[in-house]
Amino acid sequence: MNQSFDAFVTAALFDRAGRAVFTLGDGTVRFEDGASVEAHDGASLSACLHPTGEGILSGGDDGRLVWARPDGATELAKVPGRWLDSVAASAESKLIAFSAGREVHVRDAADPAFARVFTHEKSVADVAFDPKGRRIAAASYGGAWLWFARIAEQKPTVLKWAGSHVAIVWSPDGKFLISGMQENSLHGWRVADEKNMRMGGYPAKVKSLAFLAKGNVMATSGANGVVVWPFGGSNGPMGKQAAEVGFEETALVTKVAGHAAGSWAAWGLDDGRVRACDLVGQKILEIKAERGAPISALAMSADGQRVAWGDEDGQAGVAEIG
Repeated sequence: MNQSFDAFVTAALFDRAGRAVFTLGDGTVRFEDGASVEAHDGASLSACLHPTGEGILSGGDDGRLVWARPDGATELAKVPGRWLDSVAASAESKLIAFSAGREVHVRDAADPAFARVFTHEKSVADVAFDPKGRRIAAASYGGAWLWFARIAEQKPTVLKWAGSHVAIVWSPDGKFLISGMQENSLHGWRVADEKNMRMGGYPAKVKSLAFLAKGNVMATSGANGVVVWPFGGSNGPMGKQAAEVGFEETALVTKVAGHAAGSWAAWGLDDGRVRACDLVGQKILEIKAERGAPISALAMSADGQRVAWGDEDGQAGVAEIG
């Protein structure tokens, strides 16, 4: 399935029903079955699955957090004058977190009256829940701030590392926290003892990170191929080397996605192509062979059978793996 939208594709996801969902720079949310929802007066900047798995959450440059489903949109929160640059949700705790400038806001999908606000010294670029949905990591200048999501008054744990941190992800076992930096590198921490992990050598910024293979592998963008880090064992990637799969001399990887339980990874390139690989068998498939605008959005279905992609010119598609 290929579609042509009139706006930059800002995110691609699969909902609980297995439908592909796309958020766009014109503020609409488009579902694979053709449903279109007006979510924002402006652009959708960030998106994730709703904690129930039904529909998606979208953060906009209109300061609104919207729950979009095929039959319409519901405003869950509004922070006037702010851009909601990142949003995360936990199916385990039913909590939702989003960034708005220097603040991280928390809502409870099961309790409309619940609200928490955590303030930082600098703007927050990304947020992520730990696997149990109890703690939030916020990426900002100087490191990562860890908050207990439900506690109103608290002093956060700060995992410090100089520089601007722009993307953040927890390992599925909750032992490691990895951030993409404004520089061409990753930085990681082992959460228990705050031990630092330097993960450099990238030719470009690392803006997209995905765990797969039950947390034993992390794939990233930022290079001419998809970069694959080993995370097995108590030390994760410490003392280990990354591998690079699908090297392309004339293109850079912009987005990655993975099968959480399996060994398939997908990646999009800045020349518009999309590829996928079974990291065990090393077989590379051309999901989208046509060149075009840089891939700006990518997702893999929960069963690892489908890939959804979107690009900066508004072209989008869904394809079967294999």
